[in-house]
Amino acid sequence: MAITAQLVKDLRERTGAGMMECKKALVETDGDMDAAVEHMRKRGLAKADKKADRVAADGAVIAALSEDGRSGAIVEINSETDFVANGDDFQAFARQVANRILADDPADLGALLAMPLEDGGDSLELAQKELVAKIGENIQVRRFQRYATDSGRVHHYLHGSRIGVLLELEGGDDALGRDLCMHIAASRPVCVSVDDVPEDRAASEREILVAQAQESGKPQEIIDKMVEGRLRKWLSEITLLGQPFVKDPDQTVEKLLEAHGAKVVRFARLEVGEGIEKKEENFAEEVAATVQGS
Repeated sequence: MAITAQLVKDLRERTGAGMMECKKALVETDGDMDAAVEHMRKRGLAKADKKADRVAADGAVIAALSEDGRSGAIVEINSETDFVANGDDFQAFARQVANRILADDPADLGALLAMPLEDGGDSLELAQKELVAKIGENIQVRRFQRYATDSGRVHHYLHGSRIGVLLELEGGDDALGRDLCMHIAASRPVCVSVDDVPEDRAASEREILVAQAQESGKPQEIIDKMVEGRLRKWLSEITLLGQPFVKDPDQTVEKLLEAHGAKVVRFARLEVGEGIEKKEENFAEEVAATVQGS
């Protein structure tokens, strides 16, 4: 069968692939459009699997909120470059993922990936692989959080597309919720209150403070007071309630909440690429290796 320009154009519109790749697929399937689509899909998924080990430390944080403000979701999806993360295909996929989390409340990442991206469609995991095949970069849904409440409201804030905050608040209003989300984005608290600080983390910090204080050569009772004072300061720095409010540093977040008769139940702060070890690229060496291998 003759492979016409119109056939190639139609296949390109259906797949988003390049003209030459579309023509090749049509040649290999004797002009059968559906077979060409399936052929390209299988080949693309194979390529996607090969890209899965590449470091994806860029990307975006996306949020979704229910109309009544009673539930919300936030998700980090990674790509290899910010160019791809800002693209329409990536952004559309990310919004669909956030909406799926909001609607279906998956138990964990595995459950999320098994869900259909769209009602009645392919799994999210398969849709992710197809996006990798289309875009040519590794893309990973990394982590998410979803909150729902009957007694309060869920608020969110996105600082560009790289930092996102989800907050469950009882009392207060939308303005307070947004202010608190912005504070969390800027001040990076670890948890809400001192009672929420992990015991192992507090014990580790105490050991460090004791070792530092002992170098002073002061009596033990003085050292003990120094450690307790420094530990209290450290706890206030890492807990939301103990931090000075960014818009009014003369009062703590705890005092701000008391003034509004409000309570922070929980929060999540996601930052793109946080904790991912980025590969240092040396393009001169990469080019040299490519030349030598050719």
